[in-house]
This record gives sequence, C-alpha cells and structure tokens, in this order.
Amino acid sequence: MNIHAVKAIYKFEMLRAWKTLFQSLASPVISTALYFVVFGSAIGSRIENIEGVSYGLFIVPGLTMLSVLTQSVANASFGIFFPKFTGSIYEVLSAPISSFEILIGYVGAAATKSLLIGLIILLTASFFVDLRIAHPVWMIAFLVLTCLSFSLFGFIIGLWAGNFEKLQVIPLLVITPLVFLGGSFYSVSMLPPFWQTVTLFNPVLYLVSGFRWSFFEVSDVSVGISLTMIVVFLVTCLGIVSWMFRTGYRLKQ
Repeated sequence: MNIHAVKAIYKFEMLRAWKTLFQSLASPVISTALYFVVFGSAIGSRIENIEGVSYGLFIVPGLTMLSVLTQSVANASFGIFFPKFTGSIYEVLSAPISSFEILIGYVGAAATKSLLIGLIILLTASFFVDLRIAHPVWMIAFLVLTCLSFSLFGFIIGLWAGNFEKLQVIPLLVITPLVFLGGSFYSVSMLPPFWQTVTLFNPVLYLVSGFRWSFFEVSDVSVGISLTMIVVFLVTCLGIVSWMFRTGYRLKQ
C-alpha cells in the first residue's frame, strides 16, 4: 500500500476542514443547543418519558445521528466532487496509487471529521442533560460504522453528481427526511401499526435504534439486526465504489 499517497490525500482533506474550523464546530454546537431548546424544553415538557427515559435524554442519540449522517455525506461528497470540478482528479488518477488507496484517503478524512462532530455534539448535550452511556464501546462502534458507511455513500454521490445542484439533491431530499422519519425524535412504537411497518423499510431506523441502545438499552429493533443492516449498507457502498472506479463511471468523462 502507498502509505505516503494515502497520508497526502488525508492531510489535504483535513487541512481544508481546518481552514473552516470555527464554522465546522460552531454549527453543530448551536444547532444542538437549539434542538434542545425546541424539542427538549417545548415538547419535552409535555412528554414525561419514552420507555422509561426522559425525553431530553431520549433525543440525544437521534440528534447525534442527524448531524453525523449529514456531515458524513456532505464532507465525502464535496471532498471528491471538488477535484472533479477543478480537473485535479486526473492528477490523482494518474498517480501511482490504487482506487482503494484513494478511497481510504478521502473517506477516512470525511469519517474522521464526522466522528469529531459527533463527539462534540455528545459533549454539548452533556451540558443540557445528565448523559450516561450504558455501553460506551458499542456506542463508539456504532458511531464509527455510521461515519464510515455514510462517508462511502457521500463519496458515491460526489462521483455521481455532475454539478453543485445534484450534489445537494440527495442530502436534502433523501437523507434529511429519512433521519427525521427514522425514529430520531420519537419511538417507533408510538406510531400506528401501519406506519410502524413502513418505518421498518427506512435504513436510518436501524442506525438510530442501535445507537440509542448503546446509551439506554432500549431500541425499536434488535441490536443484531441493526449491526447487520449497517454492515450490509457498508458492503453495498464498497461494491458500488469499486464498480465506479473499475468502469471509470463519472471519472473519465
């Protein structure tokens, strides 16, 4: 493996984020505080608890997943789209580096940034609620797997997008609605039976459910199913990226 090339891509992407460090950190902190004010105070005052967990605590995993998913997709998609847009992607493709090494550099940087955002959100949440994590190892595992899988998904979007408008379509029209409808701020058991069944087709449900279990040991679906769905999604994204590099789809046009 060309470690030097991977490090070069990784450092370049991390330095690009460092230049906008304040915006990157301030945005999740402010949005998390606003969510706690609106959901935790306004709505939480009318909901005593959900499955034995106070509403303010209950929404912490959902808030974290909301930011981690959107940041993972945004960081990875822009990271690979910008070199395509400027034409510098051809320098990367002509360098003595494999597609797998390119993937590690871009996706690794995007996942790292998203992971840091997730940890910052958890730290911010601890100022509003008495946050306790029942299974910290599993919490980190779910967080890392989510960052990696959705950074891969964002990488696919960045390769697919032909312009900046397309770059925003899927995150705005697909990812965000799926997160809000995936049990981020409520338990699926609160829905009518029909909508409970419909929600089971939402992949974000399994991410949020497994992540919430690591905090409170309560979940809408079993932890085993959650892990299986994340791994399946991760492997599927790897397969798609492999095909795109092998065929040159949207790379050599």
